[in-house]
Amino acid sequence: MLVASLGRCIGLVSSCWQIVARGLLDVLREFSDNENDFISVMETVARMSEDGEPTVRAELMEQVPNIAMFLHESQPNFPAAFSRYLVPIVVRYLTDPNNQVRKTSQAALLVLLEQGLICKGDVESKVCPVLLDLTEPSSDDDYKIEAVAIMCKLVTMLSRDTVEQLLLLRFCELCSDARLFQVRKVCAANFGEFCSIVGQDATEKLLMSKFFDLCSDSLWGIRKACAECFMIVSNSTSPGVRRSKLSPLFISLISDQSRWVRQAAFQSLGRFISTFANPSSTGHTHTHTHSSKCTILVTWTNSLFDLECSMSRGASSADSAHTPPRERREGLACHHSNPAPPAAAHGRSKETEHTDDNFNSFHYWRPPLPDISEELEILKAEAPRGQPGRVTEGGAGSEEEMACLEPATSSQIQKVLDCLQPHMDDPDVQAQVQVLSAALKAAQLESQTEAEGPSDSQPPEVGDGVESSPGGKTTELSDEPPSQQNVIPQPLLDQYLSMTDPARAQTVDTEIAKHCAFSLPGVALTLGRQNWHCLKDTYETLATDVQWKVRRTLAFSIHELAVILGDQLTAADLVPIFNGFLKDLDEVRIGVLKHLYDFLKLLHAEKRREYLYQLQEFMVTDNSRNWRFRYELAEQLILIIELYGHYDVFDYLRQIALTLCSDKVSEVRWISYKLVVEILQKMYACGAHDLGLNFINELVVRFCHCPKWVGRQAFAFICQTIVEEDCMPMDQFAQHLLPSLLSLSSDPVANVRVLVAKALRQSVMEKEPGSAYSDELEETVTALQADKDRDVCFFASLDPSRALMDTAALI
Repeated sequence: MLVASLGRCIGLVSSCWQIVARGLLDVLREFSDNENDFISVMETVARMSEDGEPTVRAELMEQVPNIAMFLHESQPNFPAAFSRYLVPIVVRYLTDPNNQVRKTSQAALLVLLEQGLICKGDVESKVCPVLLDLTEPSSDDDYKIEAVAIMCKLVTMLSRDTVEQLLLLRFCELCSDARLFQVRKVCAANFGEFCSIVGQDATEKLLMSKFFDLCSDSLWGIRKACAECFMIVSNSTSPGVRRSKLSPLFISLISDQSRWVRQAAFQSLGRFISTFANPSSTGHTHTHTHSSKCTILVTWTNSLFDLECSMSRGASSADSAHTPPRERREGLACHHSNPAPPAAAHGRSKETEHTDDNFNSFHYWRPPLPDISEELEILKAEAPRGQPGRVTEGGAGSEEEMACLEPATSSQIQKVLDCLQPHMDDPDVQAQVQVLSAALKAAQLESQTEAEGPSDSQPPEVGDGVESSPGGKTTELSDEPPSQQNVIPQPLLDQYLSMTDPARAQTVDTEIAKHCAFSLPGVALTLGRQNWHCLKDTYETLATDVQWKVRRTLAFSIHELAVILGDQLTAADLVPIFNGFLKDLDEVRIGVLKHLYDFLKLLHAEKRREYLYQLQEFMVTDNSRNWRFRYELAEQLILIIELYGHYDVFDYLRQIALTLCSDKVSEVRWISYKLVVEILQKMYACGAHDLGLNFINELVVRFCHCPKWVGRQAFAFICQTIVEEDCMPMDQFAQHLLPSLLSLSSDPVANVRVLVAKALRQSVMEKEPGSAYSDELEETVTALQADKDRDVCFFASLDPSRALMDTAALI
């Protein structure tokens, strides 16, 4: 009956058709069990799609995605229904004369593709041919512009083979459309997606020439779109093309006559520079998102994670104030520009010397180099004990150290240099060769001095422009400006460093310094720590920028930069800036606070301990209502506990935790109770039972005997968490905490008794605290099961194996 009535609706007014279209999904569900009725409904839908009223066709198209999802779920019963009835309607509406119908069909098509509801065969045989027809040179302008936009969105949902076979050549033709600038603009905006899909070969053979044409287009909007997608295009090219062709092209965009193009180019500069990174050296790869900022997502590989862990382990030891061999040598190489702090020259214990002997940071940044450990051991054995190669204030080695380098030592140094020669294309190897070459030159000059007698000549300073040639001889290097390096094209780095110039803010973008700060970790990772001197001044300039948004950006990423630079450069160059951020505005301090643990764990134990005195300062904010600041502090303190010894935790973090437990905001109090539990667990884990007992007594006085019911309720929650987290032995809990918890079972406030009932029934009784308190515990739970408050009865009687509602909101 209903199906017959639906068929007779042909010819009714458009309002009736709209009502029918809106109810199609319900009708299909009703008749999905009967194949004949289902087919009748689908045929009626096909006739409805031919209605002359645009509102009816648009309403029908809005229902197509929902109908398609229903058909997909019912595919076993009607496998070909969607492909047979609905796909032709969607495709036909792409050429509908009504603009609203076309827009609705385009949106429906994209939804169907995103959900994977259109099979590959239908895309290739039905959708792509229509798009190719609409993008023909003779096609209507409006249809052509819309079809290009659909094609560019479609490409990210298709396979590489489909794009190359059906759409790539047409896209190349559209990039050169001389008549419609809208078409070229759409192509430019989506150029990166095509490159990332088709890969390097097709990009360089077919798309690169088109990209050059678009970058020199007469319309600034097209050139701006090219600048915005430059990073994605660069990722799809070989290093040679990137350096020789894309780099000069990008420089032309930075120098464009249009301010909007220059602005987009400078915003993309840092991301483009990051594509020059060698993944085997830096341990990161590039991806891209379709967000407005098109942020670079740096994926840390296992090697970089290992480096971070090694620094964390070294910093967690009280005797770990040492510098790894490689970083010590790098510090010598750049001593003239970045002198190490006095703390870096501390002596090492036997334990840390053993750690250094096994540490080879090369393993974390590239495939392992030839093993030269035996040669280095010989050098070390012949070198004076203490601090080999230590540089004096004047920059030259002491006479005693130089006197130790005998001719035999020179031959050993030459062996090491010979092993490193095949790897001279690596900047880090070049730094090592420079240091070893200086030592070799000093040994040779000293040997000549001893043979010829006293002379006024002095050995060259370490790192003072000496490099080994492939033949093993040493040659003098010319003096270079501090920003010189060979990882990326120098003009790109020069333009990046100029982003802090106040004139750029006037001629390009008032927020150009913020964009510079945002991309600085990626640029630093690309250049490597051996080229940090190129960025140091820029980083310090950004850290003192008058715009708090610039400083805030740096504060949020300083922990990432610390991982990149290593502990020595972090202590020398980042710690002072970090200390400045601690005293900055709350908008800047929150960036430091959110990653406080990540930064502190990279510092040596002695330096890290200095911040114990400053943690209390985070309790003071510019606005007392900024409770999220205190919440973040509590979260970070939970992590920071592991970085300090139990005495430091008890003396400094305990008081902060107790203060946060009395906060006016319940969210802050709730997270602070967990912090209290972590502190107690630290005491017992370290065997400091006396400190743990003192802390327990303080908790009992502060919370169990609190005149406010919120404090007494918090005590019940803390006790439950202690039991669930196994923070202390149950016999200790039963002796020191359970009696106070049982005393709260008769509290006059029902909310307190609720958490007491939950703690006893769900946690304490499951752990079996001991026979001494078992009778009293059972009596208390029985009394709570008969409590006059039904919520107390519920939690006291609930089976512990059942999932419980979250009672955190009661705190």
